[in-house]
Amino acid sequence: MSSGSPSQPSGARSPMRPSKRSKLRNGSFIDPQTGERSRRQFTLRGAWRDRRRSNSSGNSSGNGNMNTNTGDNDGDTGDSVAPFFSCAHMSNRIDALGHKSKTAAMDTWKWLNSPNGKGVMKCVLAYSLGSLFTLWEPLSDFLGRPDGKHVVATITVYFHPARTAGSMIEGTLIATVAVIYAEIVSIGSMATSVFFGSTLHAVALAYALVLLVFVGGAFGFLGWVKQRLNNPLVNVGSTLASLSMISVLTKENAVQDHVFSNQKIVQVLKMLVCGIIITITVNLTLWRTSAREQLREAMTKGSNSLGDMLTMITHGFLSGSEEEMSTPEFNKASNGYRSAYSKMSKNLREAKYEHYFVGDEKIYQLDKAVYKSMENLSQSIGGLGSAANTQFILLREPPDDMPPGSMSPGQISPSIQRSFSPHVGFKSRVPTLSAIHEGTDESDDEQSMNGSVASGHTFRSPSDIFNLFIALLGPSMKSLAYTLAGILRDPPFGEAPNYDITINDNYRHSLLDALSLFNENRAKALEELYKSIEHGRLKSEKIRADFEEVAAACGHFSFSLQSFGEEMSKYLDVLDDLKYATEHRQRSWQFLALWKELHQRQTRAPLLPFETEREPIVKPIRRSQLPRGVPDQMIRRRDTFSWDAEPSASDIVKMMSQKILGFLRFLSRDDIRFGLKVGLGAMLWAMLAFIPETKPIYMHWRGEWGLLSFMIVCSMTVGAANTTGTTRIQATICGVIFAIINWNVSHGNGVALFFLGALVAFGSFLIVIVQDKVSFGRTILLAYNVSLLYAYLIAHKVDDDDDDEGGVNPNIGEICLHRALSVSAGILWGLIVCRVIWPISARKKFREGISVLYLQMGLIWKRGPLAILLRSDCSRSYLKSGEQAALQRYASRLEVFRQSALSEFELRGPFPHEATGRIMRSTNRLLDAFYAMSLVTQRRGQLSEGEKALLLFTAKERAVLCDRICHVFQVLASCLMLEYPLTDAIPSVMGIRDQLLGKIFQFRKEHAAAMREKKERESGVAADGEENQLGNDSNGGDGVGLGLLTPTRPPGPIKRTSSGSIRKKNSGHTALSGSLAGQVQVEEKDYALLYAYALVTGQVAEELKAVRKEVESLFGVLHEEALLLQ
Repeated sequence: MSSGSPSQPSGARSPMRPSKRSKLRNGSFIDPQTGERSRRQFTLRGAWRDRRRSNSSGNSSGNGNMNTNTGDNDGDTGDSVAPFFSCAHMSNRIDALGHKSKTAAMDTWKWLNSPNGKGVMKCVLAYSLGSLFTLWEPLSDFLGRPDGKHVVATITVYFHPARTAGSMIEGTLIATVAVIYAEIVSIGSMATSVFFGSTLHAVALAYALVLLVFVGGAFGFLGWVKQRLNNPLVNVGSTLASLSMISVLTKENAVQDHVFSNQKIVQVLKMLVCGIIITITVNLTLWRTSAREQLREAMTKGSNSLGDMLTMITHGFLSGSEEEMSTPEFNKASNGYRSAYSKMSKNLREAKYEHYFVGDEKIYQLDKAVYKSMENLSQSIGGLGSAANTQFILLREPPDDMPPGSMSPGQISPSIQRSFSPHVGFKSRVPTLSAIHEGTDESDDEQSMNGSVASGHTFRSPSDIFNLFIALLGPSMKSLAYTLAGILRDPPFGEAPNYDITINDNYRHSLLDALSLFNENRAKALEELYKSIEHGRLKSEKIRADFEEVAAACGHFSFSLQSFGEEMSKYLDVLDDLKYATEHRQRSWQFLALWKELHQRQTRAPLLPFETEREPIVKPIRRSQLPRGVPDQMIRRRDTFSWDAEPSASDIVKMMSQKILGFLRFLSRDDIRFGLKVGLGAMLWAMLAFIPETKPIYMHWRGEWGLLSFMIVCSMTVGAANTTGTTRIQATICGVIFAIINWNVSHGNGVALFFLGALVAFGSFLIVIVQDKVSFGRTILLAYNVSLLYAYLIAHKVDDDDDDEGGVNPNIGEICLHRALSVSAGILWGLIVCRVIWPISARKKFREGISVLYLQMGLIWKRGPLAILLRSDCSRSYLKSGEQAALQRYASRLEVFRQSALSEFELRGPFPHEATGRIMRSTNRLLDAFYAMSLVTQRRGQLSEGEKALLLFTAKERAVLCDRICHVFQVLASCLMLEYPLTDAIPSVMGIRDQLLGKIFQFRKEHAAAMREKKERESGVAADGEENQLGNDSNGGDGVGLGLLTPTRPPGPIKRTSSGSIRKKNSGHTALSGSLAGQVQVEEKDYALLYAYALVTGQVAEELKAVRKEVESLFGVLHEEALLLQ
C-alpha cells in the first residue's frame, strides 16, 4: 500500500477504490543527460527511493554481514553447553573477543581517517608541540627565565589547526593584528607609567591613566570589536591579545614599579609567534584541507537536496498528498539543504582568502555567483512549496452550497472520474501517484483524452477540478520535474580532491527543450480544461467562484514550476562561466591595489547573468551580524517629535539638546555599551593589582587568569553569557582534576606529562571538534595548562616572585585551587557585569527583531504587489532587488536570540521557546508566500488591456486588502514588542479578500452583459440564441498567459438559472456598456493574475491567523468586560 493510501476508521473497512489519479497519460520528457526526447515508464517518487536505496545499500550490507557473523558466533557458543574453564569455551570467548577487538580497531582506524579524526589528531599534535616549550629545557630556555611559558600551549588550543587553509590565512592575519595591538598597548602602558610615575612622581595619576586608557580603553575596544564583527576568529584574536596584555599590565611589576622592562614583552612576543607558527605548520603540512574543495562539496550536497525537495513537492501536488511535505524524507532533504547552505556560507568566506592568496580573484567571484544562484533556487523551492500549499488549503475547505443533483457521474470520462464524499477528508480520498502507464502513441492518447473530455460534464467539488487538471497537465509537469531534478542531482563538480566542473553540455539544451515542451503541453491542456469547465453547467455562483480559485491554484503551481526552470537556466549559465574561467585561468592580485578597489567598486558590473537592473540593491545584514532591533529612523523620529510639535522653542536650546541626545544615543548603541561595560569590568578587576592593600591578594590567587576568563566569558546577551559561563565553570573543575591526577601519576616527570597531556588534549579536542562544544573543551585545557604546566615550571626554578605554592616542590592541590577559584571568580564577574551593567536581554532583542520584521513585511505588502505593475508599467516588482534575501537572512539571525533566550533566567518564568518556534515557522512560510507573489508579478512583458481593466476595476478592494494586511502586521508587531494582549476585535483579512473575489465576479457579469448587449445590437438575434453563441466567442482566446491560468467562466451559463432575470437585466445594459467592464475585450487568461493574487493573499491571511493565535496564547485576549483603569 502506498504512503498516501486512504485511512479508514476503526470500524468496518470498505474496500479500496482504485486510484484514478495514479494512472496518468504518457508524457514525453527530455533526458537531461542526452537531451533526447523520450517516452518510458518512470516515477518521481520511485526514482528517488531507488536512488536512496542504492546509496545506502553498501553500508547496510556491511552492517548486515557483521551482525550475521556475530550471530553465528553466538550460535556456535550456544550449540553445546561446555564448562566455563574448558578449552572449547575459552577458545570461543577468545575468538569473540578477538573479533570485537578487530572490529573496534577497524572502526577506530576508519574514524581516524575521517575529516573529524584528522582534525583532532592535528590539534593534539599542535598542543603537544606547544607543551614542549614548557617540558623540554632547550625550548624553555629559548623563551627566557620568566614563567608563563605554558601560554604557547594555550595559544595552540584557541588558535588550533583543525581549520581550512583559507581560515588559517584569515586567522593568521587576525592574530598578527592582535599581536601588534597587544605590543602597542604593553609598550604604551609602560611608557606612561615611567613618565608619570617615575619622572613626574605622580603615582596616582600614572595608575589612573594606565587603568583608564590601557586597561579600560584597550580591553573595552577589544570587546567592541568582538561584538561588532561577531566572528569566531576575531574572538580568538581577542583572546590572544588579552593573554599578552594581562601578563604585562597586571602580573609583572614593571608597570606598577614605574620601570621600563622589555623582558616580559619580548617573551610574550616569542610565545605568541611560536604558538602561531606551530599551528600554521601543522595546518598546512599535515592533512591540509581546502575551503574551496569543501565549498564545492557543500554545493553538490545542496544541489542534491534541492533536487529531492523539488521531486517531493511536485509529487505531493500531483498526488494531492499534503503529508508529502511533512514526511521524514522531506524533512531530511530540507535539513540537508540548510546544513549544506550553512557550510556553503562558511566555506565561501574562507575560500575567498584561498582564491585571493593564489591569484584566483575571478574564480572566487564566480563561486560567489554560484552560491547566490543556489540561494535563488532555494527561494524558488520555497515559492513552489507555497504554491502547492494553496492546493491543500483549498481542498481542506468543505464544499458549500453544493446542489445534490448538480452532476451525473456518468458524464465524466473514466480517465478522470473520482468519487467524492463530503464526509471523508481529503487525505482519505486522494491516493498517491504511481507509475505513468505508457501508451503506444502519444497522439492517440491525447486524442482519446480529448474525446473523453469533450463529452461535456459538470463538477461536484474542487477536487474534480484538480483531477481534470492533473489528467491534462500532470504528465507534462511530472516530465519537467524529472528533467529539473535530474540536472540538480547530477553533481556539478567532480570527485575529490580537484572537484573539477563536470557540468554536462547537454543540460542547457535539455532544459530549454523541456521548458518548451512543458509550455506547449500546458497550452493544449488548458484549452481542454476551459472547454470542460464551459460545459460544466454549474448552478451556484458561490461554487463557480470556488472552482475558479481552485483552477487558479493549478495555474499558479505550473507557473512556479516554470519559474524554477528559468532559475535553473541561470544556474547553468553561472556554472558555464565558472567552467570557462577555470579552463582559461589567469592569475592576478588586483586586490592589493587598494587605490583601484574603491573606484572599481562603484563601476563593477554584476556577475550574475540576470543581475542587469541598476536599481539600488537592498543589502542584507552580514552573515555574522545580529539584528539591531528598533531601526535608527524610528529612534530619530521619537527623539524629535516633541521639538517639532513646539515650533516656538528656542533654536539654540533645541540644537544643544539634539547634540547631547545624539551623543547619548551613540553611547546607547549595543556595540558601544558592550565595549564600555567590558572595559569597565576589566578596569575594576585589574584595579586590584594596583591598590597596595589588594595587590597581595590578587597575586596570591592568580587574579590574571580571572581577568582572562572575564574577557572570554563576556557575551553580548545575558543568555549567551549564562550559557558559556556555566559551561566554563564545569570545564574548569574537569581541567584541574585532570591536572591533579596526571601530576600524581607522573610525579612531575616531563616525558610522562607529555604523553598524559596528549591524552587530555585528545579528549578535549574531541569535545571541541566532534561534539562542537567549543567553550567546554577549550576551558578544560586552559585550566589544565595554568595548573599542571605552571607547576612543572616552578619545579624547575623559573623566575617566579613568590613561593606561596611550594616553590621547587610545588603543591599541586594549592596551585589547582588558586587557578580554579580565580577562573571561576572571573566567570562569575563576567556574568555579573553582563547582567547588572546595561544588560542586553536576548528575549528583548528577539521581541524587537520579530516586531521590526513584521513591520517591514507589512510595509512591503502595502506597496501593492499588483498596483505597482500599473504604476511602473511592469518595470518593477513590489519586492526590491535583494529584499527577499535580506528578509530571510534577518529572520534566520533571529534564531540566535531565540536560542540564547533559553539560558536567561527571569522571575516571570522560562522563555516560551516552543511557541516562538511556531511563530518563526509561520514567519518563514509568510516569506515564502511573499516570494511566491513576486514570481507572479515579475518578468511580465506588459499588461494586457483586460488585465489593466481588471486592476483598475478592483483597485479600491486591493488597496483596502493591502491596508488590512499591513494593519494586522502592525498590530502583531506592537503586541510582540510591548507584550500586550490582543483584543478580540482584530479585523479579518479573509472578509476583504472575499470582497475582492466578489468584485472580480461582478466584473465578469458586467462584462458578459455588456458583450451580450453589443452582440444583440449588432446581429439582432434573439437573446437565448445570442447567449449560446457568446459562450463560444468569448472564450476564443488561446487561454495561455504567463503561467497563471484560470478556468473559463462563460457568461452564458451565469444567466441560465433564470431566463426572466436575463431579460430584466438586459433592459439596463445601456449603463453597463459604458462602464469599464464593457470597454475592453477580456480573455480568460486576464483573470489569472488577480486570482493568483487572491490565492497568495489567502495563504498570508492563514499564517497571520496562526501567529495571532500564538500571540493570544502567550499574552492573552482583552474582552469588552475587561477593567483596565486602576
